[in-house]
Amino acid sequence: MSGSLFPESSGTSGRPLTVAVAGGGARGFAYANTAVRLPEPVQVVAVAEPRPIARGRFVEQFDVPAENVFEDWRDLAAAPRLADVVVISLLDHQHVDAVMAFAERGYHILLEKPMATTEDECVKIVDAVEAAGVTAAVCHVLRYTPYTLALQDLLNSGAIGEIASIEHLEPIGHSHFAHSFVRGNWRRTDESPLLLAKSCHDIDWLMSLVDRPVEKVASFGSLKHFNAANRPAGAADRCVDCSIEASCAFSAARVYRRGVGAPDSVDGYNALVMAGGLSSEEVEHALAHGPYGRCVYASDNDVVDHQVVQMEFEGGATVSFTLTAFCEGANRKTRIFGTRGQITGDGRYLQVFDFLSEQTRVIDTEAGAGAGGHAAVDGHGGGDRGLFESFIRALRNGTPEDVPSRLRDSLAGHRVVFAAERARRTASVVALEPAGK
Repeated sequence: MSGSLFPESSGTSGRPLTVAVAGGGARGFAYANTAVRLPEPVQVVAVAEPRPIARGRFVEQFDVPAENVFEDWRDLAAAPRLADVVVISLLDHQHVDAVMAFAERGYHILLEKPMATTEDECVKIVDAVEAAGVTAAVCHVLRYTPYTLALQDLLNSGAIGEIASIEHLEPIGHSHFAHSFVRGNWRRTDESPLLLAKSCHDIDWLMSLVDRPVEKVASFGSLKHFNAANRPAGAADRCVDCSIEASCAFSAARVYRRGVGAPDSVDGYNALVMAGGLSSEEVEHALAHGPYGRCVYASDNDVVDHQVVQMEFEGGATVSFTLTAFCEGANRKTRIFGTRGQITGDGRYLQVFDFLSEQTRVIDTEAGAGAGGHAAVDGHGGGDRGLFESFIRALRNGTPEDVPSRLRDSLAGHRVVFAAERARRTASVVALEPAGK
């Protein structure tokens, strides 16, 4: 199959590009909503989502024809090809089977991170896509933000010389961590380690900045706080039954009740995302009976709640990466130390210090966003939009190599993640083989 959807046309002319979504939850909905708001004509024409509330919201928002609405992604994959592109935003362990099925059907694929839960499955995904001759990319949206593009321009221009080291922090945030990684779908290492589920984005992003292979990895981390050993005296198994709930920073009752009736709240994880789009009665039932009402010290979670990863790259550059639950939810923080200067970034502002002049200039990467740029309110700081625009442009032009988050690049990043987990579990330094071996 040609890499171009419309080989007979040039530029952006031709019929609207069509999109199907396998997994119509929070991320699938966000990607679909981004797609239909692009200047490029895009239509969302099919969805597979098992949860009735999420499926109904998706169908209503995007006016999906009834015959193209499925409960199971397998039924969507088994149907005649319904769209040009499929967004796969299923649970992590479902990715490999879904990619293989949709690639065989001829869909071009946008795959939510992580690629898969094992290195072997990641390789299977790359092999399946290449064998089918379709275009695919992982949704490493950090690569596509105006912030990242401005940072890459600075590095490519030699503004701070050659990178010597990077210090990078992902502040997950206490509420987000309790929701997703203590009570939620990503609480179990046997499903996805924290580094894979949350921070394969960051490893990929850091590797794209250095732009050289990683040679050695070390990592340390543990489940320090969210376990039975730290359960306060008098705490109940559920927050709604707990006599000390009002004094607990991780109270599910307070967090999820606050989300009811607040669809426009900017505090996403403490609002509708956490409440799941439910009514107050449904939230109360979930608090009393579901996993999201459990005490954070009485769950079945085992993923680490803090971790550091140390990487050494070909040529000697080093990177130190920290992810932690114990912080306010905020933008990532990065300091890049070069041979001629230093860059300090917070997801919006870039401070560039030059050794020769000893002057600092500040770049606001959201300046001018209202005049055709990615608005600050766009998903992931404009990354969702940038991802779709890049992918569609590559398909229209028949240039899949122009997609920044190509599968083989993502595979290299995932291999570093798996190596870091081996290093953490074995308290060792793991050497990575060069690509292709």
